[in-house]
Amino acid sequence: MEKRKVICGVQQVGIGVRSVEEAWPWYKDVFGVDIKILGSEGVAERMLPYTGGKPQPRYAILVINLRGGGGFEIWEPKGRELNYIQFQPELGDYGIEVCKVKSRDVRAAYEDMKKKGVNILTTPTPGPDGKEHFFIMDPWNNMFDIETDDYCFYNEDKNTGGNNGATLGVSDMDKSIEFYGAIMDYDKVEYDVTGVFDDLKGVPGGQYKMRRVMLTRSKPIEGPLSQVLGTSHIELIQRLDGEGVPAPRKLYEGRLWGDPGFIHLCFDIRNMEEVRKAAAAQGHEFVCDSGKDFKMGEADGHFTYIEDPDGTLIEFVETFKIPILKKLGIYLHLENRDDSKPLPAWILKCLRFMRSK
Repeated sequence: MEKRKVICGVQQVGIGVRSVEEAWPWYKDVFGVDIKILGSEGVAERMLPYTGGKPQPRYAILVINLRGGGGFEIWEPKGRELNYIQFQPELGDYGIEVCKVKSRDVRAAYEDMKKKGVNILTTPTPGPDGKEHFFIMDPWNNMFDIETDDYCFYNEDKNTGGNNGATLGVSDMDKSIEFYGAIMDYDKVEYDVTGVFDDLKGVPGGQYKMRRVMLTRSKPIEGPLSQVLGTSHIELIQRLDGEGVPAPRKLYEGRLWGDPGFIHLCFDIRNMEEVRKAAAAQGHEFVCDSGKDFKMGEADGHFTYIEDPDGTLIEFVETFKIPILKKLGIYLHLENRDDSKPLPAWILKCLRFMRSK
Protein backbone atom coordinates (compact mmCIF):
# COMPACT_ATOMS: atom_id res chain seq x y z
CA MET A 1 0.00 0.00 0.00
CA GLU A 2 1.29 3.44 -0.90
CA LYS A 3 2.37 5.47 2.10
CA ARG A 4 0.67 8.80 2.74
CA LYS A 5 0.98 11.65 5.19
CA VAL A 6 -1.22 11.15 8.26
CA ILE A 7 -1.58 13.99 10.77
CA CYS A 8 -3.22 12.39 13.80
CA GLY A 9 -3.68 15.63 15.75
CA VAL A 10 -1.97 17.85 18.30
CA GLN A 11 0.13 15.55 20.47
CA GLN A 12 1.33 18.17 22.95
CA VAL A 13 2.44 21.70 23.63
CA GLY A 14 5.96 22.00 25.02
CA ILE A 15 6.30 24.15 28.15
CA GLY A 16 9.71 25.25 29.34
CA VAL A 17 9.81 25.49 33.15
CA ARG A 18 12.25 26.10 35.97
CA SER A 19 11.28 22.86 37.70
CA VAL A 20 9.17 19.90 36.55
CA GLU A 21 8.74 18.93 40.20
CA GLU A 22 7.22 22.36 40.84
CA ALA A 23 5.14 22.71 37.66
CA TRP A 24 3.54 19.30 37.16
CA PRO A 25 1.59 19.24 40.47
CA TRP A 26 0.02 22.59 39.53
CA TYR A 27 -0.94 21.44 36.02
CA LYS A 28 -2.22 18.16 37.44
CA ASP A 29 -4.40 19.90 40.01
CA VAL A 30 -5.77 22.58 37.67
CA PHE A 31 -6.03 20.68 34.35
CA GLY A 32 -6.16 17.02 35.42
CA VAL A 33 -3.08 15.94 33.40
CA ASP A 34 -2.38 13.02 35.73
CA ILE A 35 -1.23 10.30 33.28
CA LYS A 36 2.55 10.36 32.81
CA ILE A 37 3.35 8.74 29.47
CA LEU A 38 7.08 9.17 29.85
CA GLY A 39 9.76 10.86 31.89
CA SER A 40 13.32 11.22 30.72
CA GLU A 41 16.50 12.83 31.99
CA GLY A 42 19.17 13.23 29.35
CA VAL A 43 20.83 15.59 26.91
CA ALA A 44 19.12 17.40 24.02
CA GLU A 45 21.75 16.69 21.36
CA ARG A 46 19.74 17.14 18.18
CA MET A 47 18.38 20.66 18.63
CA LEU A 48 21.69 22.47 18.29
CA PRO A 49 20.39 25.37 16.12
CA TYR A 50 18.09 26.27 19.04
CA THR A 51 20.26 25.39 22.05
CA GLY A 52 23.18 27.73 21.49
CA GLY A 53 25.08 25.29 19.27
CA LYS A 54 25.81 22.77 22.00
CA PRO A 55 23.95 19.87 23.66
CA GLN A 56 21.83 20.88 26.64
CA PRO A 57 21.01 18.64 29.62
CA ARG A 58 17.31 18.44 30.38
CA TYR A 59 14.56 16.60 32.21
CA ALA A 60 11.19 16.25 30.46
CA ILE A 61 7.88 14.50 31.06
CA LEU A 62 4.85 14.01 28.81
CA VAL A 63 1.53 14.07 30.66
CA ILE A 64 -2.05 13.77 29.42
CA ASN A 65 -5.66 13.95 30.63
CA LEU A 66 -7.50 10.76 29.64
CA ARG A 67 -10.76 12.62 29.04
CA GLY A 68 -9.16 13.42 25.70
CA GLY A 69 -6.95 16.00 24.07
CA GLY A 70 -3.25 16.55 23.56
CA GLY A 71 -0.75 16.57 26.38
CA PHE A 72 1.82 18.85 27.96
CA GLU A 73 5.53 18.16 27.48
CA ILE A 74 6.95 19.83 30.56
CA TRP A 75 10.59 20.61 29.86
CA GLU A 76 13.22 21.56 32.45
CA PRO A 77 16.67 22.64 31.22
CA LYS A 78 19.50 21.51 33.51
CA GLY A 79 22.91 22.92 34.29
CA ARG A 80 22.44 26.40 32.86
CA GLU A 81 20.93 29.73 33.80
CA LEU A 82 17.46 30.22 32.35
CA ASN A 83 16.72 33.24 30.19
CA TYR A 84 13.28 34.55 31.09
CA ILE A 85 11.31 36.72 28.69
CA GLN A 86 11.95 40.37 29.54
CA PHE A 87 8.52 41.74 28.60
CA GLN A 88 4.86 40.87 29.05
CA PRO A 89 3.79 38.83 26.01
CA GLU A 90 0.72 40.23 24.27
CA LEU A 91 -1.66 38.82 21.70
CA GLY A 92 -0.13 39.35 18.29
CA ASP A 93 3.46 38.80 19.41
CA TYR A 94 5.09 36.13 17.26
CA GLY A 95 5.09 32.63 18.67
CA ILE A 96 2.84 30.39 20.75
CA GLU A 97 0.89 32.80 22.94
CA VAL A 98 -1.81 30.63 24.48
CA CYS A 99 -2.33 26.92 25.13
CA LYS A 100 -5.95 25.89 24.61
CA VAL A 101 -7.62 23.41 27.01
CA LYS A 102 -10.86 21.46 26.53
CA SER A 103 -13.70 21.82 29.04
CA ARG A 104 -17.01 19.97 29.21
CA ASP A 105 -18.43 22.71 31.47
CA VAL A 106 -16.64 26.04 31.24
CA ARG A 107 -18.60 27.67 34.06
CA ALA A 108 -17.93 24.79 36.45
CA ALA A 109 -14.23 24.89 35.50
CA TYR A 110 -14.23 28.65 36.13
CA GLU A 111 -15.69 28.18 39.63
CA ASP A 112 -13.24 25.35 40.41
CA MET A 113 -10.29 27.50 39.40
CA LYS A 114 -11.56 30.46 41.41
CA LYS A 115 -11.67 28.26 44.51
CA LYS A 116 -8.11 27.11 43.84
CA GLY A 117 -6.83 30.68 43.64
CA VAL A 118 -5.88 30.50 39.96
CA ASN A 119 -5.02 33.82 38.30
CA ILE A 120 -8.14 34.22 36.12
CA LEU A 121 -7.94 36.92 33.45
CA THR A 122 -11.49 36.87 32.03
CA THR A 123 -14.96 35.55 32.84
CA PRO A 124 -16.64 32.95 30.61
CA THR A 125 -17.59 34.88 27.47
CA PRO A 126 -18.68 33.74 24.00
CA GLY A 127 -15.93 33.86 21.37
CA PRO A 128 -16.45 34.49 17.66
CA ASP A 129 -17.78 30.92 17.32
CA GLY A 130 -20.45 31.55 19.96
CA LYS A 131 -18.90 29.14 22.49
CA GLU A 132 -17.96 30.31 25.97
CA HIS A 133 -14.34 30.33 27.04
CA PHE A 134 -12.09 32.12 29.54
CA PHE A 135 -8.39 32.83 30.03
CA ILE A 136 -6.09 32.15 32.96
CA MET A 137 -2.40 32.71 33.71
CA ASP A 138 -0.32 30.01 35.38
CA PRO A 139 2.19 30.93 38.12
CA TRP A 140 4.94 31.19 35.48
CA ASN A 141 3.22 33.76 33.23
CA ASN A 142 1.91 31.30 30.62
CA MET A 143 -1.63 31.89 29.31
CA PHE A 144 -4.27 29.19 28.87
CA ASP A 145 -7.65 29.41 27.12
CA ILE A 146 -10.30 27.16 28.70
CA GLU A 147 -12.73 26.34 25.89
CA THR A 148 -16.15 24.74 25.65
CA ASP A 149 -15.54 21.36 24.01
CA ASP A 150 -17.59 18.20 24.47
CA TYR A 151 -15.04 15.72 23.09
CA CYS A 152 -14.57 12.83 25.51
CA PHE A 153 -12.43 9.70 25.20
CA TYR A 154 -12.62 8.34 28.77
CA ASN A 155 -15.43 9.69 30.89
CA GLU A 156 -13.73 10.89 34.04
CA ASP A 157 -15.24 13.29 36.56
CA LYS A 158 -13.17 16.29 35.49
CA ASN A 159 -14.32 19.65 34.17
CA THR A 160 -11.27 20.00 31.94
CA GLY A 161 -9.82 17.70 29.32
CA GLY A 162 -6.49 17.90 27.56
CA ASN A 163 -4.84 20.26 25.14
CA ASN A 164 -7.15 21.64 22.44
CA GLY A 165 -4.53 23.36 20.26
CA ALA A 166 -2.92 26.77 20.57
CA THR A 167 -3.12 30.45 19.72
CA LEU A 168 -0.20 31.76 17.68
CA GLY A 169 0.81 35.28 16.73
CA VAL A 170 1.60 35.74 13.04
CA SER A 171 2.82 38.53 10.76
CA ASP A 172 1.09 37.48 7.54
CA MET A 173 -2.28 35.83 8.10
CA ASP A 174 -2.82 34.51 4.60
CA LYS A 175 0.65 32.96 4.45
CA SER A 176 0.09 31.28 7.83
CA ILE A 177 -3.34 29.96 6.82
CA GLU A 178 -1.70 28.32 3.80
CA PHE A 179 1.13 26.88 5.93
CA TYR A 180 -1.08 25.24 8.57
CA GLY A 181 -3.57 24.06 5.97
CA ALA A 182 -1.16 22.56 3.45
CA ILE A 183 1.24 20.86 5.88
CA MET A 184 -0.80 20.13 9.03
CA ASP A 185 -4.21 19.71 7.30
CA TYR A 186 -5.85 22.40 9.45
CA ASP A 187 -7.56 23.57 6.30
CA LYS A 188 -11.07 24.54 7.41
CA VAL A 189 -11.68 28.17 8.47
CA GLU A 190 -14.09 28.19 11.41
CA TYR A 191 -14.07 31.98 11.57
CA ASP A 192 -12.15 34.91 10.12
CA VAL A 193 -12.96 38.13 11.97
CA THR A 194 -11.35 41.54 12.47
CA GLY A 195 -11.88 44.01 15.29
CA VAL A 196 -11.48 44.53 19.03
CA PHE A 197 -13.16 41.68 20.90
CA ASP A 198 -15.11 41.50 24.15
CA ASP A 199 -13.90 37.98 24.94
CA LEU A 200 -10.28 39.22 24.98
CA LYS A 201 -10.81 42.09 27.45
CA GLY A 202 -8.41 41.40 30.32
CA VAL A 203 -5.97 39.43 28.18
CA PRO A 204 -2.62 41.18 27.55
CA GLY A 205 -2.87 42.64 24.04
CA GLY A 206 -6.61 42.07 23.88
CA GLN A 207 -7.18 45.82 23.62
CA TYR A 208 -5.65 46.00 20.12
CA LYS A 209 -7.42 45.66 16.81
CA MET A 210 -6.55 42.31 15.29
CA ARG A 211 -7.51 39.70 12.74
CA ARG A 212 -8.43 36.34 14.25
CA VAL A 213 -8.71 33.12 12.27
CA MET A 214 -9.64 29.74 13.73
CA LEU A 215 -8.49 26.71 11.75
CA THR A 216 -9.67 23.14 12.17
CA ARG A 217 -9.54 20.02 10.02
CA SER A 218 -11.99 19.11 7.30
CA LYS A 219 -10.94 15.44 7.65
CA PRO A 220 -12.11 13.27 10.55
CA ILE A 221 -9.46 12.36 13.11
CA GLU A 222 -7.35 9.32 12.20
CA GLY A 223 -4.30 7.41 13.36
CA PRO A 224 -3.48 4.93 16.15
CA LEU A 225 -3.60 7.47 19.01
CA SER A 226 -6.27 9.74 17.53
CA GLN A 227 -9.03 8.72 19.95
CA VAL A 228 -6.98 9.94 22.90
CA LEU A 229 -5.78 13.11 21.16
CA GLY A 230 -9.24 13.97 19.84
CA THR A 231 -10.13 17.06 17.87
CA SER A 232 -8.20 20.34 18.08
CA HIS A 233 -7.82 23.68 16.39
CA ILE A 234 -5.32 26.46 15.80
CA GLU A 235 -6.14 30.13 16.31
CA LEU A 236 -4.00 32.65 14.44
CA ILE A 237 -3.82 36.29 15.51
CA GLN A 238 -2.38 39.14 13.49
CA ARG A 239 -2.15 42.44 15.36
CA LEU A 240 -3.04 45.31 13.05
CA ASP A 241 -1.12 48.57 12.79
CA GLY A 242 -2.60 51.65 14.39
CA GLU A 243 -1.81 54.70 16.49
CA GLY A 244 -0.29 53.65 19.80
CA VAL A 245 -0.13 49.98 18.79
CA PRO A 246 3.32 48.49 19.55
CA ALA A 247 5.08 46.41 16.92
CA PRO A 248 4.85 42.66 17.63
CA ARG A 249 7.89 41.00 19.17
CA LYS A 250 9.24 37.46 18.83
CA LEU A 251 8.69 35.57 22.07
CA TYR A 252 11.90 33.52 21.75
CA GLU A 253 14.21 36.06 20.16
CA GLY A 254 17.57 35.94 21.96
CA ARG A 255 16.52 32.94 24.04
CA LEU A 256 17.15 29.20 23.81
CA TRP A 257 14.68 26.43 23.16
CA GLY A 258 13.67 25.18 26.60
CA ASP A 259 13.78 28.60 28.24
CA PRO A 260 10.52 29.31 30.12
CA GLY A 261 7.41 29.60 27.97
CA PHE A 262 5.68 27.63 25.23
CA ILE A 263 8.59 26.12 23.31
CA HIS A 264 6.83 24.22 20.51
CA LEU A 265 3.54 22.91 19.14
CA CYS A 266 3.79 19.17 18.41
CA PHE A 267 1.75 17.06 16.00
CA ASP A 268 1.43 13.28 16.18
CA ILE A 269 1.98 11.87 12.69
CA ARG A 270 2.51 8.72 10.65
CA ASN A 271 4.98 8.34 7.76
CA MET A 272 7.63 10.98 8.43
CA GLU A 273 9.01 10.89 4.90
CA GLU A 274 5.63 11.93 3.49
CA VAL A 275 5.43 14.76 6.03
CA ARG A 276 8.91 15.87 4.96
CA LYS A 277 7.79 15.98 1.33
CA ALA A 278 4.68 18.01 2.18
CA ALA A 279 6.70 20.51 4.23
CA ALA A 280 9.42 20.83 1.58
CA ALA A 281 6.78 21.47 -1.09
CA GLN A 282 5.79 24.55 0.92
CA GLY A 283 9.42 25.68 1.27
CA HIS A 284 9.84 24.48 4.87
CA GLU A 285 12.65 21.94 5.20
CA PHE A 286 13.22 20.03 8.45
CA VAL A 287 15.52 22.09 10.69
CA CYS A 288 16.14 19.23 13.15
CA ASP A 289 15.78 15.49 12.59
CA SER A 290 16.33 12.87 15.30
CA GLY A 291 16.42 9.91 12.93
CA LYS A 292 14.35 6.79 13.53
CA ASP A 293 16.50 5.57 16.42
CA PHE A 294 15.43 8.20 18.98
CA LYS A 295 14.53 7.02 22.48
CA MET A 296 13.04 9.19 25.21
CA GLY A 297 12.63 7.33 28.46
CA GLU A 298 10.38 4.33 27.87
CA ALA A 299 9.17 5.57 24.45
CA ASP A 300 10.67 5.20 20.98
CA GLY A 301 9.98 7.37 17.97
CA HIS A 302 11.19 9.77 15.32
CA PHE A 303 10.94 13.54 15.82
CA THR A 304 11.58 16.42 13.45
CA TYR A 305 11.03 20.18 13.49
CA ILE A 306 10.14 22.88 11.01
CA GLU A 307 9.65 26.60 11.51
CA ASP A 308 6.38 28.31 10.65
CA PRO A 309 6.57 31.53 8.55
CA ASP A 310 7.41 33.53 11.71
CA GLY A 311 10.00 31.11 13.08
CA THR A 312 7.74 29.37 15.61
CA LEU A 313 8.90 25.79 16.16
CA ILE A 314 6.54 23.05 15.00
CA GLU A 315 7.40 19.48 16.00
CA PHE A 316 6.34 16.24 14.32
CA VAL A 317 6.53 12.96 16.24
CA GLU A 318 6.04 9.51 14.76
CA THR A 319 5.59 7.23 17.76
CA PHE A 320 6.88 3.66 17.52
CA LYS A 321 6.53 2.46 21.13
CA ILE A 322 4.88 3.73 24.31
CA PRO A 323 4.35 2.09 27.71
CA ILE A 324 0.82 0.91 28.50
CA LEU A 325 1.40 -1.07 31.71
CA LYS A 326 4.96 -0.10 32.54
CA LYS A 327 5.07 -1.96 35.87
CA LEU A 328 4.30 -5.19 34.03
CA GLY A 329 6.64 -4.40 31.14
CA ILE A 330 3.77 -4.10 28.64
CA TYR A 331 4.38 -1.71 25.75
CA LEU A 332 2.36 -0.70 22.72
CA HIS A 333 4.22 -1.09 19.41
CA LEU A 334 2.85 1.05 16.58
CA GLU A 335 5.32 0.66 13.71
CA ASN A 336 3.50 -2.09 11.82
CA ARG A 337 -0.09 -1.04 12.50
CA ASP A 338 -2.56 0.58 10.14
CA ASP A 339 -1.49 4.24 9.87
CA SER A 340 -5.02 5.62 9.72
CA LYS A 341 -7.02 3.23 11.91
CA PRO A 342 -7.50 4.16 15.60
CA LEU A 343 -6.34 1.62 18.14
CA PRO A 344 -9.13 -0.15 20.05
CA ALA A 345 -10.35 2.06 22.88
CA TRP A 346 -9.88 -0.68 25.49
CA ILE A 347 -6.15 -0.76 24.79
CA LEU A 348 -5.74 3.00 25.16
CA LYS A 349 -7.87 3.05 28.31
CA CYS A 350 -5.18 0.88 29.94
CA LEU A 351 -3.22 4.13 30.20
CA ARG A 352 -5.34 4.87 33.28
CA PHE A 353 -3.14 2.43 35.20
CA MET A 354 -0.29 4.93 34.78
CA ARG A 355 -2.19 7.59 36.72
CA SER A 356 -0.28 9.65 39.26
CA LYS A 357 -2.16 10.36 42.47
